[in-house]
Amino acid sequence: MRKSPRFMALGGVVLSMGLMAAATTAAAADPAPTAAPEQLDAMQRDLGLTESEAKQLIQQESRARSLQDELRADLGSDFGGAVFDTETGELTVSVTDADAADTVEDAGADAEVVTYGRKALDKVVADLNASSEEAASGVTGWYADVEADTVVMTVEQGAAKAGRKLVAEAGVAKGAVKVEESTEQPETFADIVGGDAYYINGSSRCSVGFAVTTGFVTAGHCGGAGDSVSGANGGSGSFAGSVFPSRDMGYVRANAGWNPTPRVNDYSGGTVNVAGSARAPIGSSICRSGSTTGWHCGTIQARNQTVRYPQGTVYGLTRTNVCAEPGDSGGSWVSGNQAQGVTSGGSGNCSWGGTTYYQEVNPILQRWGLTLA
Repeated sequence: MRKSPRFMALGGVVLSMGLMAAATTAAAADPAPTAAPEQLDAMQRDLGLTESEAKQLIQQESRARSLQDELRADLGSDFGGAVFDTETGELTVSVTDADAADTVEDAGADAEVVTYGRKALDKVVADLNASSEEAASGVTGWYADVEADTVVMTVEQGAAKAGRKLVAEAGVAKGAVKVEESTEQPETFADIVGGDAYYINGSSRCSVGFAVTTGFVTAGHCGGAGDSVSGANGGSGSFAGSVFPSRDMGYVRANAGWNPTPRVNDYSGGTVNVAGSARAPIGSSICRSGSTTGWHCGTIQARNQTVRYPQGTVYGLTRTNVCAEPGDSGGSWVSGNQAQGVTSGGSGNCSWGGTTYYQEVNPILQRWGLTLA
């Protein structure tokens, strides 16, 4: 029986950890990168690393984040995106002008000359986003694959024709889109009770994402503006803002006595400190904390993923190969010691793996002018 895309629904139980971070709304340069023992353990388990290799990877990714930002500024319109390789520890930067390759290599990264690049691929995604819902029957999503320099459109088995039809209707270049049949059936995570949770209107349950100075951010599908919120520890507040579908972002304003902290529940009896929200390059390792399945790690596969949930289409999500299950929604995503986003939905489970998407945290902070705790 076909399952529909799942997320942490409003009426069901959704749990997560209480990830809280200390930073500003803008992604700042990484301080000396560190990782809690629990995070190192999860990276070793899920990425097949030794402890020293996990520590080295965190250092490499910290340098890659800074290098990515520097080259984006230096290259301007020639910057075509960046991808980090966890195997080699190297950053590859795409350029749309061959003359820009020397700038990349002189800075210490590998250069790849591409036809489209991130900006053009994002335009293709935007054009597909503007296409009609009716034309997208059988299509499960699309995203910009910077490494392959193409937009990948995933469709149900036997629905490749529908994908090509949508490409034609959107008026985008055929060569810029790769249609792939997939068994993925994305759905939002929902209806699992447990862990460090908060309750919406005294019934449904979701998970805290990252604390901000006035409350916390979470998934938008967990509640609507004005919905009351109560914490398992007695704290209270209400949804001051919520966007879903189109985006999956929510902001809960806490009442007095519910104190934000710069920490994430590691589900091993401790907490993990978060030091900022610098955006990690595609290919970086990333770890997710959720009250259903605890800590799990993997890598960032792509950004600007469009996902067509039954409840509506969400744009601009980040795609990962980290597993998750119902009840993990709204939970925190970190790369090194940097906050990345909150769980939206996905497919699969932590028995045989899957694909999970997160809503990036910086756009949530920017939308409501928030500052991490």
